[in-house]
Amino acid sequence: MRDAPTDAMPAHPLPATSSKENTSMATSLATPHDDPDARLSWVERVGYGSGQLGINAINGIIGSFLTVYFTNVALLDAAVISTIIAVSKLFDGVSDIIVGRLVDRTKSKMGKARSWLLRVCIPFAVAVMLLFLVPPNWPGAVKYVYVFVMYNAVNAVFLTSMLVPFYSMISLMTRNSYERGLLGNIQQIFQTLGNVIVNAVFVTMLARFSSDAANPNTQQAYTLTMLCFCAAMVLFALICVFTTKERVHEGGGTQPEPTASTDGAGFWTTVKALLTNRYWVMMSIAMLAIFFAIIFNAVGGIYYCLYVFYDMTQYGWLSNSGTIAQFAIMFATPFLMARFGKEKVYIAGIAVSMAGYLGFGLFAFNVPAMIVYNILKGAGMGMAGGMAMGIVADTLTYGRLRTGIDAVGMGNAGMSAAQKIGMGLGTAVFGWVLSASGFDGALDLEGVRQPATVTTAVELIYNWIPFGLFLIVFLMLAFFFRLERDLAALKSRNAADAPAA
Repeated sequence: MRDAPTDAMPAHPLPATSSKENTSMATSLATPHDDPDARLSWVERVGYGSGQLGINAINGIIGSFLTVYFTNVALLDAAVISTIIAVSKLFDGVSDIIVGRLVDRTKSKMGKARSWLLRVCIPFAVAVMLLFLVPPNWPGAVKYVYVFVMYNAVNAVFLTSMLVPFYSMISLMTRNSYERGLLGNIQQIFQTLGNVIVNAVFVTMLARFSSDAANPNTQQAYTLTMLCFCAAMVLFALICVFTTKERVHEGGGTQPEPTASTDGAGFWTTVKALLTNRYWVMMSIAMLAIFFAIIFNAVGGIYYCLYVFYDMTQYGWLSNSGTIAQFAIMFATPFLMARFGKEKVYIAGIAVSMAGYLGFGLFAFNVPAMIVYNILKGAGMGMAGGMAMGIVADTLTYGRLRTGIDAVGMGNAGMSAAQKIGMGLGTAVFGWVLSASGFDGALDLEGVRQPATVTTAVELIYNWIPFGLFLIVFLMLAFFFRLERDLAALKSRNAADAPAA
């Protein structure tokens, strides 16, 4: 076991600010200093994390309930919807690269990232509302065209334009390794809180707003519920913008200056720098696999309640037993990070989640056992998720020290793409498997049970495929991931090579 990094918890107090700085901060609640190595206030830390609360609530609803809306409300074919989602991932990957490049080249008084959140939050909310408003009287083929257009508008355009700048802010707000880890942990706490809120109230809100007391899956229910969540997302995005400040400028410095950043480097030079950064590549693979598993667990949980328990009211404890554990463990992860480092906590979290999936598949024969193993899944995800974006920021610092290319925007765009592709492909594969198993949404309306093959498919997707994905990620990281060691060596070498003042 090792001590925390020397820059983990700076001993010096917050630097005094000049009258010019005080004037510039008059309209902001961010920490009143421009030192990228100093600690941040809790107002700024929590303000940053609040942005994730709104974004992830919407993202979680799309991941968990959009397929249910399409199949059970709009009465669209699950296989066609899954194909649309899978094809749309091609646009997602391209849009992430474009937005990442734009963030790297953005110059504004608010910095590179915050201005994007301010511009995009309201159009994002409008597009999400339209996604859940499939016109009921349109011909079938036109409905699928509508879904294709709106799904790509939401995911490839607006969600990308929110997530890439948001994740980039960790690298732009501070270069202190401990603060980066703490910001990553805090945004993950708010991300999990968003999941808890969605899991706890979304189905209840559907039932409350539904035009049919016996059926929560109605158009009116989804319209009114989504209106509430979209309004909240805009509010939290604005809180994030006006309580934070970007302090790290081109090349990782404290002031804007010409460097070998992505402003000067060509597009393909930047791409090459990222693809030759083995730690960034490994984190991208881990993100893709984990979010693939997450969407299987999220969507699978809903169908598990519908077609294994045959009781949708069981969804609350099934999902929240893991989500609450994930939320609770994150309050301990900063202490674990200070003691063991981000890397070890992340890998240990993957192992704990993997054990939860294995135990659920082998030994969960009753509700108490299911809850115990879901708690393990959630606790592991909390440990890993709290460290993830702080580690990503460090992979980009590692790449900059190796190549001189500062690719904060495109580097975080890659992580956003990995997450969305994982979720999109997970949703698509789930739909394909569900369709192949004989699922027919019309049977539910007729009060007829789905075939037994549907139950088998749901049990497989909810647990065993996620277990396999976590196993692959664990083996890759345990044997090949040594970022903290190599980053420290690079910093020491660069310090030794620097000319004396």
